[in-house]
Amino acid sequence: MRVAHIGLFVLSSSHDENLRRSVIGLGISTGISIALLVAAASADGPLQGGLWLLALVLDMAGPAFFGVEGWKLSAHHFAERHGLIIIIALGESIVAIGVGVEGVIDLGVVTAAVVGTVIAAALWWLYFDVVALVATRRLAEAPAGRVQNAIARDSYSFAHFPMVAGIVLVALGMKKTLGDVEDPLKLVPAAALLGAAALYLLAHVAFRYRHVHTLNTRRLGLAVLLVGFVAVAVRIPALATAGVLAASLVALIAIETHSYGAARERLRRAAHGAPAHPD
Repeated sequence: MRVAHIGLFVLSSSHDENLRRSVIGLGISTGISIALLVAAASADGPLQGGLWLLALVLDMAGPAFFGVEGWKLSAHHFAERHGLIIIIALGESIVAIGVGVEGVIDLGVVTAAVVGTVIAAALWWLYFDVVALVATRRLAEAPAGRVQNAIARDSYSFAHFPMVAGIVLVALGMKKTLGDVEDPLKLVPAAALLGAAALYLLAHVAFRYRHVHTLNTRRLGLAVLLVGFVAVAVRIPALATAGVLAASLVALIAIETHSYGAARERLRRAAHGAPAHPD
């Protein structure tokens, strides 16, 4: 698949020397990573894991080593595709709620399922309400070429990985929660549920900083609190832990929505092509 990917880029860059140069750089990093994967197939234990990790890092970080100047970018399409990946991950997290149900469906299980759906909806809101709109606008307004491509690489190709990983691991935590809502979560699923939500929020902090060079202190603070709450989560019922996470995310959304105020409304109306209010 990766060879076909590079081959298509080679064909499309036949009349563009800058694009061809970037494609060659990507081909080099991809070739090395594929060679490492082949080597990992004959290894075992920590060596195999290390080779896999090195191959993954090199494959994804290739544009950082070989430059991004030559790539051609459609800003709105690029941002939309990454937003759809977030939606797919959120959809899979909803599926995990059903998969996690075992045995009798009682009030506790139903409550946990509702709480899990609230968490998924909150994760959706945190990305699509304002963050995605601001990021798309910033990307579209950036100077074409190296500057715009670097923003796309850092904020989408890189920063979206921890977002998706966070959603997937939150789903794992909810699946374990639904397995037995009355017992405390073990350390790994507790870290998955709360730590992954923190990872998702931290990725948003990095995402915003890359675009507007300011820190979202609310999301940063909540991420720190969620990580600290892992020590409590292993001692209280799993349903309570999920409830705390859902309440925290909803509270964050309420605070931010109130704080954004008129600026949020103007941004959303502008993004949808509606005229702004006179005020």
